[in-house]
Amino acid sequence: MSFWDYVSSRREQLWIETWTHASTVLQCMVIATLIGIVVAIAAYRSALASRIAIGTTATILTISSFALLGLLIPLLGLGVAPTVVAVVALLPIVRNAIVGLAGVDPQLVDAARGIGMNRAVILLRVELPLAWPALLTGIRVSTRMIMGIAAIAAYVSGPGLGNGIFTGLARLGSENAIDAAWVGTLGVVVPLLLFDAAYVLLGRLTVSGGTRD
Repeated sequence: MSFWDYVSSRREQLWIETWTHASTVLQCMVIATLIGIVVAIAAYRSALASRIAIGTTATILTISSFALLGLLIPLLGLGVAPTVVAVVALLPIVRNAIVGLAGVDPQLVDAARGIGMNRAVILLRVELPLAWPALLTGIRVSTRMIMGIAAIAAYVSGPGLGNGIFTGLARLGSENAIDAAWVGTLGVVVPLLLFDAAYVLLGRLTVSGGTRD
């Protein structure tokens, strides 16, 4: 059976796995973004809190994905739960959000305060919009990482395209084993490119020319 025959024979299953993988990444990305923004808002006004938040994020990023998933199995078992925890734990969003918020010109904040804005309004209407380019970059980087980690999560019976990759690698030497691994790999790359294109478009629509990279 040729590669294209293999793809054609498993078209429906591959579509379901691709959709499940992309959906998992999107949901984890939303959770990670919300957590990252909350942590950044809580920490960015304090140099010590910022260092702790960024240091914790950096430490988590050094942990092997396989090791992290393995540590989560006794606590959460197999399936979706350890997958979500493992990918959401990877939060470059925290670092970028803190850098973006801390980098807002204090004079702009003072001016906003001078016209009667309270702290919450300043955060929502001044600081977060100005920090958005850095935050969007963090979201984009996190998405790339989460896309790959979601594939590795097949190690703990997580959903998505990783199952095909692991199955193919485990059956090396048998018929269509390489095809299974290739299909899973390409299936991860295609949604990643689509996510990346969406972020580029979002950046063009929401970031002014003066602050765009």
